[in-house]
Amino acid sequence: MKTLLFYCQHILGIGHLIRSMAIARGLAQDFKVYFVNGGEVIQDFPIPAGIEVINLPAIKTDSNFRELQVPEGFADVDAALVYRRELLLEVCDRIRPTVVMVELFPFGRRRFSPELIPLLERAKDYGAKTICSLRDIVVTKQDQDRHEAKVCKLMNRYFDQLLIHGDPKFLPLDNSFSRVQDLNCEVHYTGYVVPDADRKFAPRTEADPPMILVSVGGGRFGHELLNCVAEASQFLEDKIQHHIQMFTGPFAPEAVFNQLQAIATQCSNLTVQRYTPDLLSYMAKADLSISMAGYNTTLNVLQTGVRAMQLPFTGNDDQEQRLRSTRLERLGMVKVIDPTDLDPILFSLEIIKALGHRPTRQSFCLGGVEITVLRVKALVEQEILV
Repeated sequence: MKTLLFYCQHILGIGHLIRSMAIARGLAQDFKVYFVNGGEVIQDFPIPAGIEVINLPAIKTDSNFRELQVPEGFADVDAALVYRRELLLEVCDRIRPTVVMVELFPFGRRRFSPELIPLLERAKDYGAKTICSLRDIVVTKQDQDRHEAKVCKLMNRYFDQLLIHGDPKFLPLDNSFSRVQDLNCEVHYTGYVVPDADRKFAPRTEADPPMILVSVGGGRFGHELLNCVAEASQFLEDKIQHHIQMFTGPFAPEAVFNQLQAIATQCSNLTVQRYTPDLLSYMAKADLSISMAGYNTTLNVLQTGVRAMQLPFTGNDDQEQRLRSTRLERLGMVKVIDPTDLDPILFSLEIIKALGHRPTRQSFCLGGVEITVLRVKALVEQEILV
C-alpha cells in the first residue's frame, strides 16, 4: 500500500486537528497514513483505524496568538524545532512516503519552516508528491504583498498541489489571498471538510429535553462567552425550559473550568463539561448553538441547520472567523455576537430572541473529504502513468 505522511500543527484551537484528522481518515482507505501531530495531545481524541499517529514535542501559543511557547525540556523554540526536524526526517526515511500532505504551510505556520522545508526536500528526494491542505480563508498580514510573494515562492518551489477546503461560490480563496493565479501547482477546491457528511440524525423525541449548546472549540480563548452564558443561565432559569449544555474545551484553564462548575452547582439549568469527541450529536439535538465561529463548529451548524449565535475570534487581528460568520449572517443563517453584547442580562434577551428565529437554509459543497481523496489519488496516479 502507498504511504502518506500528513503533517498538522495546531497551536491554539483544535479546528486544524479535527479537519486534518477527518481528511486522514478518508485517505486511510487508499494509503497507509502516518499522521504527524505537532500540537498538544488531546485526551480521548478519537484516532481512526489504520492511522499511525506520531506526536512531536508539542508547540503551542499563548491565548492572544502572539508568542510560541517552548515545550518542556527545551531551551527555546528553535531548539525544539531542531529536535522535531530530526524526528521528521527519521520518519521520512523510514516510510519513504508516496505523498506528503502539509496543513496550512506556507500560507501560515512559516515559523515552522526550519522543520518543514527539510522534510519537503527529503520527501522530494524519494519522489513523493507534495500537497498543501488549506482551509477556505487565510489570515491576512500587515505587509500582505510581501507575505503573498513569499507564499508563492514556497508553493512554486515545493508543492505539486493546493487543495482548498471550501466552496468558491461562498468564499473563494481570492478574498484573503490575491495571487492564486500566480501559483504554478495544481489548484483545486474540494468543498468543505465535514467528518460525517452523510450522517443521518435521529428525529427529536419527547425524551430529548430542550437544549442550548455552548462551545468554544479548544478552550484557550472564548472564556468571556462562557462566563456570560453561565451568568445568564441564572436569569434564564425561570424564563425558558431549555437546559444549557456547556463544553469549555480541553485546553480551558483549570481556574476557568472550576469557576464555571461552581456556577453550575447553583443552577438547575446548566451543565459544564470539558470536552466531547462528538459535538455534532449534541448540535443535532440542540435548539440553539452558542459558540465561537471556527471552521469546524460553523460546518456543524450548517450540517445540522441549528439556530446559531457566533462570537468570532479576532485575537492578533485575525479576521478569518469574522469574515465567515458575517457572510453567513448576511445570508440569514447565523447571528454574529459583538463583544459588547456580552452582558448577562442583555445576552439573556438575545438568547430568547434567537430561539424564536428560524434560520435560512443554504446549500454548500460539504464533500471535502471525498473530493480530497479523489484529487490526491489522481495526482499519484498521474505520476505513475508518466
